[in-house]
Parts: sequence; C-alpha cells; structure tokens
Amino acid sequence: MKRNPVIPFAIIAVMGILAMIVISSIGVNQKQAIQDAEENGGEQQEETASASPEEMFQAKCASCHGGDLSGGVGPALQEVGSRYSAEEIQDIIINGKGSQMPPGLYTGEQAAKLAQWLAEKK
Repeated sequence: MKRNPVIPFAIIAVMGILAMIVISSIGVNQKQAIQDAEENGGEQQEETASASPEEMFQAKCASCHGGDLSGGVGPALQEVGSRYSAEEIQDIIINGKGSQMPPGLYTGEQAAKLAQWLAEKK
C-alpha cells in the first residue's frame, strides 16, 4: 500500500497556521498589557516623588552606601553635609561621580529632596 506523500506536508502546514494564529492572539494580549503598564508607570513615579528622603535612600542608595549611611561599596554618607552643599550633592545624584556613582538615580524634585536630606547629615 502506498501512502500519499502530500498528507504529512498538509498536516504540518495546518499545524503551522494554527500555531501562528495562537501566537498572534497571545501577542495582541501582551501588547495591550504593555500599553497598560506604560500608562500606569507614571503613577508609580508619582508615588516615589511623595516618598520620604529616607525611603528614597533605602530604595536606591542603601545597597552601596549602607542602610545606616556607614558606607560599603560607596563612601560613608554620615557626615556628607560637612563636605558638600545641598546643590553639590544634588549635582552628584543627577550626574553621578566617577565610575562608581551612576547618574540619574533621581532627578528633579526627588534629587533636590534627597540632597537636602543628605546635606543635613553633618
């Protein structure tokens, strides 16, 4: 008995078409989820803006400067206000310093609030 050689190719083609339909429908759902996340991302930044300077420090700075400002990978910040003014600290937060302090951890009002809090550490 001879088998028809076209049948396996037809089955593979049908499975491929079904796979494309399933993947496309999943992709459409993911596109909507990504758009929703981007729209809600602004709300998350607003929450960070209303956070206290201590919370902001713990969120992005404590891993290098220590939770108690005692230092670690980064320098100790317990008396940073005696070395730098609030404006200088804000500039370091926004622009970074050297190769270890990354720029842009906080910007704008957040950087100013955190810089003022750190400038009080004398």
